[in-house]
Amino acid sequence: MTVRLRTHHLLCILTYVGKGYSQAFVENYEAISARLSAGEEIELVAGPDDICGPLKTDPEAHCHGESVVERDRAAADAVGRLLGSPLPLGARITPTAALFTRLRKNFSTGEIRTACLGCEWSALCDHVAHGGYLGVRVAP
Repeated sequence: MTVRLRTHHLLCILTYVGKGYSQAFVENYEAISARLSAGEEIELVAGPDDICGPLKTDPEAHCHGESVVERDRAAADAVGRLLGSPLPLGARITPTAALFTRLRKNFSTGEIRTACLGCEWSALCDHVAHGGYLGVRVAP
């Protein structure tokens, strides 16, 4: 199987520690984290993805908003520059320890965090990153 992720979620998975919008959201994210930790391939998609699953039916959910589409663009640009290759929709990425280590290192320095500006979870992500990524659910 493949985990379908919108591009800014490549950043979110780096600091996910079991907190979310609802119990259903957290349970879904935990399952996705386990799949990614097991090395399941990622496919980059537009719009609501597998993480957004429990929120997809709510027309007011932020996953449908233009600001999130802009986060996806910013994340694709930043992560693509870091990896030295564009990240178009449909791109497939194999999650490896080396990839997560590289992304987390650059997340900690702020190099790839332009997509995070204005995000309500940013302070939590700062705390997790500055704490050495303790408790993250996606295997380091």
